[in-house]
Amino acid sequence: MDNIFSASFIKHPKYKKGAAILFSKAFTAEKPVKSAKLYISCLGVYVARINDRRVGDYILAPGWTVYNKRLQYQTYDVTDMINAGENTITAEVGSGWRFHRVERLGTKHIKPDQPALIASLCLTYDDGSVEILNTDKTWKSCESKTVYNNMYNGETYDDNFSAKERNAVAFPHTKDILIPQEGEKIAERERVPAQKLIITPKGDTVIDFGQELTGYVEFKAKAPKGTELKITHFEVLDKNGNVYVKNLRKAKQQLRFISSGKEMPFKPSLTFYGFRFIKLEGFKDVDLNDFTAIAVYSDMKRTGYFESSDPLLNRLYENIIWGQRGNFLDVPTDCPQRDERLGWTGDAQVFSRVASMNYDVSTFFRKWLNDVAADQKENGEITHVIPTITWTSGGSAAWGDAATICPWQMYLTYGNKQDLENNFPMMKKWVDYIKNCAADKSLKKDFKGNPSPYLWNTGKHFGDWLALDLGDEDARGLTDEDYIASAFFAYSTELLIKAGEVLGKDMSEHKELYENIVKAFREEYVNNDGTIKVNTQTACVLALKFALTPNREAAAKQLVALLRKVGHLTTGFVGTPYLLHVLTDIGEIELAYDLMLRKEYPSWLYPVTQGATTMWERWNGQKPDGSFAPASMNSFNHYAYGAVGDWLYAAAAGITMREGTVAFEDIIFKPYTDKRLSFVKASIETKLGTVASEWRTEGDKTVYIFTVPAGAKAEAVLCGNTYALKEGQNTITL
Repeated sequence: MDNIFSASFIKHPKYKKGAAILFSKAFTAEKPVKSAKLYISCLGVYVARINDRRVGDYILAPGWTVYNKRLQYQTYDVTDMINAGENTITAEVGSGWRFHRVERLGTKHIKPDQPALIASLCLTYDDGSVEILNTDKTWKSCESKTVYNNMYNGETYDDNFSAKERNAVAFPHTKDILIPQEGEKIAERERVPAQKLIITPKGDTVIDFGQELTGYVEFKAKAPKGTELKITHFEVLDKNGNVYVKNLRKAKQQLRFISSGKEMPFKPSLTFYGFRFIKLEGFKDVDLNDFTAIAVYSDMKRTGYFESSDPLLNRLYENIIWGQRGNFLDVPTDCPQRDERLGWTGDAQVFSRVASMNYDVSTFFRKWLNDVAADQKENGEITHVIPTITWTSGGSAAWGDAATICPWQMYLTYGNKQDLENNFPMMKKWVDYIKNCAADKSLKKDFKGNPSPYLWNTGKHFGDWLALDLGDEDARGLTDEDYIASAFFAYSTELLIKAGEVLGKDMSEHKELYENIVKAFREEYVNNDGTIKVNTQTACVLALKFALTPNREAAAKQLVALLRKVGHLTTGFVGTPYLLHVLTDIGEIELAYDLMLRKEYPSWLYPVTQGATTMWERWNGQKPDGSFAPASMNSFNHYAYGAVGDWLYAAAAGITMREGTVAFEDIIFKPYTDKRLSFVKASIETKLGTVASEWRTEGDKTVYIFTVPAGAKAEAVLCGNTYALKEGQNTITL
């Protein structure tokens, strides 16, 4: 067992809300050190240093987990940081994600957002002897120069501040929650130089970095002593070119730096911001070279790439990538800027497929799904956000279904059966929860007035969130929420059966359940002529995607008619991820491309024409007249609609897997071309190697180039014909 379990949690004797605490311990290495390891975690987030050198490059360690059940600790090799003789170890601890709305994290010994530290430094000397320095009451503590920190509001750093050291207080806190580092570390990634200095019509000094990102700004602080330099981070300028912060809601997103008169580089260390622009106050003679934006996100390996002949489509793809970067910060958050930044389950499940193509997210999702399981209620309910915070409830269709969809998608992409085994109990508990809801006779009855144990009729759902078919300001859309719930009841049950069969489990009971759900769904929601009673685009999409209609042709015609009637999509968070896939499956390739390449509102490319550099939360985040959607819910970095990226890989580039196979071990290349594009190419790095697909038009011919990694089977389906492919590069001209 690692030494951290022999250490004590320590805190500062005086609690001051928002203050970061600096813990320290002086020690002497009296003999030559052979090796040194630091085991460390905290209640909050920390930055550790030994002899003023930063330990590791993990940002916002120890990360965000279900803190009352799981708290990660990190292990660092610090051998080369130990001096012969006198040494000092310090750890600055801020409140981190514990900062508020998590009252359950408080005990009689510590406030919910009060910083605390636990650490163990193990020194092994050349002579074989070992010395262990554990956090205890001999450590010192004081308020740090970060006099205020908050994940939503930002940081205040006073370079003049000093506080008297006091003895730290050791207090009882369970160590059963401690687990070794499980997820990817959060790290500094891209560095984006300042692009443009703007003086707004209202006279504000603004810097545009040209790219929305999640992270912070590193800048050169130079000002007379006592001067406050203030940076406000925000996403967009309004239609008049002025600073717009209303959509941040209560989040201030500010950095305040109080100068000591010393010129120094500075960047925050205990928080993050979502921004493209910054407003400067207190700065004189602004030089763009003094400002660099640093993107911060989980240290995932990039695996997927896409490019086409259409610059707008390429920018959309880059927006999808940046949306994932900005929201995969240890937890798959909905947005990185306003007073939310939570692990919304619905967003995570709709994006999980493309996420696993863009990056290797196997470790990222393994850790988060362990938190989903830890937060799952005894009755199987999944809360809307994971980790759960105080005000959130749960049990919504398409949101809670992350418990089945995400594990199954990770298995499909990576083929790790053990992950599926680990998640199976959670998957089953979720499906059984839905089954119990459906069987509750006190709930809403079906259209005939009879209670159905196979239709999920309950009032906890978000519906087709932000769909446009009930007006562009309505949140839940026109598609009946019970219809969506029952459709996902069938889908999650189907995925559970597939997972169980992979694992060799007896799924006969759930197979019977699935058959009854489909039968009840068809009786309730499908007309005699095969059309869907709920006459919306999303309703048709779900019926076709989940194979819930016995007459696919009738439902397909209904969907196409609905699309042609309005000339654009009206789907929301539930229907949009499947829309183009369904159109492709029913042979409406041109219509799928019409929607994909549409530039007018509403469409995927409309935000690109408005200068977007990440995905928007709403189709109408900024309207054609320059006005904004309601500020209460209008994020400009919200990755859910970026789920369309998986259609770019799977249909435009044609990289798919044979049904019943995993991890791209058996590939079917089936690209769909369109005359508006002269080339498309994409690649995905898999466990067997790189899978790549490219097509380009040359005169009246189309050249296809497919790359098959060693050990994989592959074939191409082109113009109705099937071609066997060999390992390596294959070229076909038609």
